[in-house]
Amino acid sequence: MLSLNSRLSAGERRALEVLAKSADGHTTSIMLAHGFGSSVVAELIATGLATAKSEHKHTGQRLVDMTRVRITYAGRVALGRR
Repeated sequence: MLSLNSRLSAGERRALEVLAKSADGHTTSIMLAHGFGSSVVAELIATGLATAKSEHKHTGQRLVDMTRVRITYAGRVALGRR
């Protein structure tokens, strides 16, 4: 988790704001489509501001693996939203 002295980069703050607006979070593909590189998402996860969970979805006859990213309570605190 970020220490009290740490600051979010503009990209990290924007990514957290996007995640905060979605009750179910977003897949990493959607985060990439919003312009967030994998390093921004990975940093949010590594610092405890977001979580990632693997999911498997059936699309027709295919099974698709995806990763869903969600903001954590700590991420909301970092944004000033509790």
